[in-house]
Amino acid sequence: MNTSKKIKSALISVFHKDGLAPIVKKLDELNVTIYSTGGTEKFIKELGIDVVPVDEVTSYPSILGGRVKTLHPKVFGGILNRQDNESDVAELAEYNIPQIDLVIVDLYPFEKTVASGASEQDIVEKIDIGGISLIRAAAKNFKDTFIVSSMDQYEDFLSIISENNGETSIEQRKKFAAKSFNISSHYDTAIFNYFNEEEVVYKASEQTSKTLRYGENPHQKGYFFGDLDAMFDKLHGKELSYNNLLDVDAAVNLMNEFIGEDPTFAVLKHNNACGFAQRTTIKQAYLDALAGDPVSAFGGVLIANKEIDLETAEEIHKLFCEVVIAPSYSNEALTVLKGKKNRVILIQKTTELPAQNVRTALNGLLVQDKDAKTDKLEDLTYVTNTKPTESELKDLLFASKICKHTKSNTIVFTKNNQLLASGTGQTSRVDALRQAIEKANSFGFDLKGAVMASDAFFPFPDCVEIADKAGITSVIQPGGSVKDQLSIDYCNNNNISMVMTGTRHFKH
Repeated sequence: MNTSKKIKSALISVFHKDGLAPIVKKLDELNVTIYSTGGTEKFIKELGIDVVPVDEVTSYPSILGGRVKTLHPKVFGGILNRQDNESDVAELAEYNIPQIDLVIVDLYPFEKTVASGASEQDIVEKIDIGGISLIRAAAKNFKDTFIVSSMDQYEDFLSIISENNGETSIEQRKKFAAKSFNISSHYDTAIFNYFNEEEVVYKASEQTSKTLRYGENPHQKGYFFGDLDAMFDKLHGKELSYNNLLDVDAAVNLMNEFIGEDPTFAVLKHNNACGFAQRTTIKQAYLDALAGDPVSAFGGVLIANKEIDLETAEEIHKLFCEVVIAPSYSNEALTVLKGKKNRVILIQKTTELPAQNVRTALNGLLVQDKDAKTDKLEDLTYVTNTKPTESELKDLLFASKICKHTKSNTIVFTKNNQLLASGTGQTSRVDALRQAIEKANSFGFDLKGAVMASDAFFPFPDCVEIADKAGITSVIQPGGSVKDQLSIDYCNNNNISMVMTGTRHFKH
């Protein structure tokens, strides 16, 4: 059976006119009868091309301020009829319904209107009714009707009709139908998410995707769904990998805790900070962050909360690192950093991040609110006789921010706004503590006078005892164990200060 179809008639009704003119001219050249409405009809006439107003077909004008234009049996009958069905063909003739072989339509810009901060009335008016119906009808009847549902498809469609003298194949029609259902489902998802305030459901649709070199390992395929251009200006380097993106995500979320503060630098590896420091200059912040674990820093992701200058760039250039992120760079710094062709250099833009975390689990999804709680001075409960000094309080809150963004179970040591060591992702808190002590000692850090942060409570006093013997003088933890008092008693007996936040920060 011949599944090729010659386009003889078209309905065109679009919001965006950019790029439409070449298609209209080509259709006219192919002697295609064109039906249209409103602004699109005027646009076609101004091109000097004949167009049949839809209201001449329906004998109804556009009504309700343009809310109803194409919603009519003579329009949808022309789109939905099955050309190999004798009954359908007979009804077209009986009711004088014109055959429509092609529909070109797009949707009102609902998402852009919401993003603009428009009023609810303006947003509601951008909920397309006729357009979405035309798209679904034409896509459903892809065996006979070609649907072009976005200006992004104009170039491909123009190539098809130009190369094939207005003929289309069943494969082409089905392919464009699939694109159309993608557009319509995305549109409905955006509308639902705007209106929904009560139902606990998860609906998401990402139109922008990127194929990555591979996933976590070369034998795994990997994709990113999102808009990286909204997050960063990429100035240099190779394409970001799956693992790069995980580290960049961790880096951005961590550094967001320090926006507007003194120059701060972080080095991340496998989603955890292996180096972190806050200083009076960005260069010193980098050097002290690197000192935290110069071994793990190799191949890591670097992020700063201030502009990277020449002196800092010269230090960074000595290290092999995958990605550098900052709000800006001096021209001289960029020249230095671009000295390694594969090093990715990103400018971070101010962008609102999702309020939820989503991950696959079993045969479904786990969705949770992002941990937006940052421990502050007013959250602290002073539970020991010895109270932390002013400098210890600063270090405790500093450590708590880092701890929140480190894999559980975790222990973090800091002193003078510098990460000395952390124990990450261990199966027990004692193991995390011992790992942190071993790392601090291996890089020559004196833990005497340092503070300790834990992402969750201590079930027994063993952690504070081990920390005390390592030199820790102050501790921050959520509390909440039935045996909290045992840890408090140990601290009281050994002149250690401890504060509790009441907030656990597990990160699995």
